[in-house]
Amino acid sequence: MKHIAVLGSTGSIGRSALEVIRRFPDKFRPVALTTNSNIDILEQQIRQFKPAFVCVQDKKAALDLNPRLDAKKTKLLLGQDGLEEIAKSSLIDQVVLAISGSAALEPLLMAIDNRKEIALANKEALVMAGSLVMDKATEKKVQIIPIDSEQSAIWQCLAGEDKNKLRTVYLTASGGPFRNSSLKSLKGITIRSVLRHPRWKMGKKITVDSATLMNKGLEILEAMFLFGLDVEKIKVLVHPEAIIHSMVEFIDGVVMAQLSVTDMRIPIQYALSYPQRLDSGLKNIDFYKLRALNFEKPNFNRFPCLGLAYQVAKEGGSAPAALNAANEASVGEFLKGKLSFLGIPKVIDKVLSRHRNIKKPDLDDILNINIWANDEAGRVIANLG
Repeated sequence: MKHIAVLGSTGSIGRSALEVIRRFPDKFRPVALTTNSNIDILEQQIRQFKPAFVCVQDKKAALDLNPRLDAKKTKLLLGQDGLEEIAKSSLIDQVVLAISGSAALEPLLMAIDNRKEIALANKEALVMAGSLVMDKATEKKVQIIPIDSEQSAIWQCLAGEDKNKLRTVYLTASGGPFRNSSLKSLKGITIRSVLRHPRWKMGKKITVDSATLMNKGLEILEAMFLFGLDVEKIKVLVHPEAIIHSMVEFIDGVVMAQLSVTDMRIPIQYALSYPQRLDSGLKNIDFYKLRALNFEKPNFNRFPCLGLAYQVAKEGGSAPAALNAANEASVGEFLKGKLSFLGIPKVIDKVLSRHRNIKKPDLDDILNINIWANDEAGRVIANLG
């Protein structure tokens, strides 16, 4: 029996993780669940799974939840201190890191410090501080198993292989809802149309990132750190069917690909069950109906966020942290209706132009740059108005 903490249990990935756990009650038990403020969904999860701990980041939400809990069965924790208590708990074997955005960085480092196996769904933490995270994981002998479908695909394709014989990694992208749209047509794009992803059902922030292709840009940086790759070895390939989740090519010309239907429960389940494979109960690919797989080069003019990510990947240092924070701020303002869709890359580019790169940032540097870039994005957006 594996005892699991699901950090971010009320989000899309967290809920999918609990669906997988529910299917295998003899193999997995959720010991701890956390949310920022969504206590209604959390309360439903508590009733179903009866975790030993729950943690709520928002103080008011925690106070509202408290009288609804049976304190003898479930302990209510609050904020960062609560996350630290979960990370330190001897009851927990594995942490599913499904907290979105930069807020995941410190909980990830806490879990690694306490030698918990990590099932990582969040990409922003690695983008911000990939070298620090991977160095700490090596020091503590902690395995980080990716949940992100593309990184899981690469991880599976590289299993047992010599990475020194790797020629190219192909990160596949569906292309999002505007793959065939003209640049001119993107000027009046609405929030509603951006949130209509053609293949995946995800949270709002990642759905916007998928529409700008920044999500793929973040994955470039994530793959660099997770697998120790040079950015020159990572290419993005638009694959609208989203059946191939990524591919790796070796120096002898052999290409290995991981294929499955588009359902996040598949990589989540493998991260939880590794090294075992379990019956997911999900539908298989019907190749007779599929008939064809298509591939295209990404359009960097239409989707400049991808070019910005490659630029930052080459610069290294603290630039990825600045990119991530500027993107988070810009997407947040877009979702509030205060910034246009095409304004997102403009704001990020402006923030990066004002950023003074630190070649070997420590954690304090990264956290400070995260604050600075967020504030700087706010100033740029204010001036655009």
